[in-house]
Amino acid sequence: MRIPSCNRRDFLASTGLSMAAVLAAKPTDAAEPRARQGLHVAINQWSVGAMRARDKKQPAMSQDDQLAELVACGIDGLEPGLHTPEQAEAMAASLKKHGLEMRSIYTGSNLIDPATADQEIARIVALAKRAKVFGTKIVVTNPSPVGNPRGKTDAQLIAQAEGLNRLGRELAALEMTLAFHNHSVEMEHAAREFHHMMLGTEPGCLSLCLDAHWVYRGAGHSQVALLDVVKLYGRRVVSLHLRQSNGNVWSETFGDGDIDYRTLGKALAAAGAKPLLVLEQGPENGTPQTLDVAEAHRRSCQYAKQVFSACFG
Repeated sequence: MRIPSCNRRDFLASTGLSMAAVLAAKPTDAAEPRARQGLHVAINQWSVGAMRARDKKQPAMSQDDQLAELVACGIDGLEPGLHTPEQAEAMAASLKKHGLEMRSIYTGSNLIDPATADQEIARIVALAKRAKVFGTKIVVTNPSPVGNPRGKTDAQLIAQAEGLNRLGRELAALEMTLAFHNHSVEMEHAAREFHHMMLGTEPGCLSLCLDAHWVYRGAGHSQVALLDVVKLYGRRVVSLHLRQSNGNVWSETFGDGDIDYRTLGKALAAAGAKPLLVLEQGPENGTPQTLDVAEAHRRSCQYAKQVFSACFG
């Protein structure tokens, strides 16, 4: 299995629940709905792969075994990275077998070129229509970067925002929500890309998937900046990606650390947000490795439910 990069831009190419396995999945009868207690907590597919790849004893595991492991850890759903409607159907069948939900999906997008925007929007709408059949409500997208240290031009930012508006309008007609996701690069150059995607779009067309740690890191490790983003756009937050660090290095589990998630949760609740919670803990250089993968997932899930139940339960 290819070891996942820590960069979410390589998400679809570096997933632990490999796309080959997903495409090979066959529809199965639904598992009996399992009893759930408390807040719904999902996990992003990148996190599953990144955590599995660090395991030197068992870096590879069948898709069924990985999904069963998530269930045993108390996790309620998966946010997969998908590109086509066929992938959505195959993944949903696998999740259904284990009683896991697919409330959100993640897909990249490239909307800076008006000549190809129509085709890209059509692809994502087709993907969303298929995912909706299986209970998906939120489509998370992170527009592709340009590989230029100067960032996107004003014309590209305007075109991208217009494309997201159009896409969001089509998804709203399906009673689905489009959510913008960022990494640290969108926070560069006075966070012009991040802010224009929020200010250059209509709130009814584009919501925010708040990846708290990428905002924190992209702002120079600033919780002040993270909380300011909530003040500005908190009402538009529909999904919250959860990762923690200690000493600005990603920690082994989601728990106490550099970001005060209790304060963040209260700020989001005060803004009227009740986001879908999605674990996205993963390793990078310097991350400790003292727990097996299942125990790390279990502790992360337990902490998330404990911290956010008071805010969103």
